[in-house]
Amino acid sequence: CSSCLRTPDADNLRNTEYLKSAAELILSGDRELRGIITTTLVMSLFSTGFSTLIGLPLGVAIGKSNFRGKGAVIRITDTLMGLPPVVAGLIVFMLFRSIGPFGQLRLLFTVRVMVIAQVLLITPVVTGLAASADEDKEKNLSETAAGIGIPRFRQTLLLMKECSSQFVSVILLAFGRSIAEVGAVSLVGGNIQNKTRVMTTAIMLETNKGNFDVAIALGLILLLLSLAVNIIAHIVQRKLD
Repeated sequence: CSSCLRTPDADNLRNTEYLKSAAELILSGDRELRGIITTTLVMSLFSTGFSTLIGLPLGVAIGKSNFRGKGAVIRITDTLMGLPPVVAGLIVFMLFRSIGPFGQLRLLFTVRVMVIAQVLLITPVVTGLAASADEDKEKNLSETAAGIGIPRFRQTLLLMKECSSQFVSVILLAFGRSIAEVGAVSLVGGNIQNKTRVMTTAIMLETNKGNFDVAIALGLILLLLSLAVNIIAHIVQRKLD
């Protein structure tokens, strides 16, 4: 049988051919590949941006404040940080399906509803990590600021400035979570060609189809994007420190 004739050398040669084909595909500027990358970046940047706009102020407010029920709020936030992606996708799907409360908006299987699912998934992560970073520095800063008579509003601004390096890490983590997501975006986006297909869902599809060169090309691009974001974040953090 043909499988009996396979050798490690033959497998290595085939893997090398896949890598070569993947490199050629990347360098060729394939139209469909560019569309998948663009959709991925649009979804990830918007979902990270909205999650940051919601989660950072909320996390700062929780971290610097002392109120009854704060422990319960933190525990709920910590629980939501571990929300399974498919559960987030299911919630958004039920809300935006044709007979759902927001079905008339007809957003299901669009990039916009994918962003909504990502925001639901990522915002608790941003909130929880921002609150933790804020709480660690709030006590010492508030005591010093109160001693020299700095107003509360300026104390908040100073606290956010002190935590700016940590906030960059939080935003980076949020972007990484967004760009690597599969379950939620696949459920609400449908992995539709030239519309809602992103790199992670495309990698799964092409692997299942046996198109390993395309899957490897997308995987390499995903790694390069992650590397680029890490380099940018490192540069920003060095300037803030």
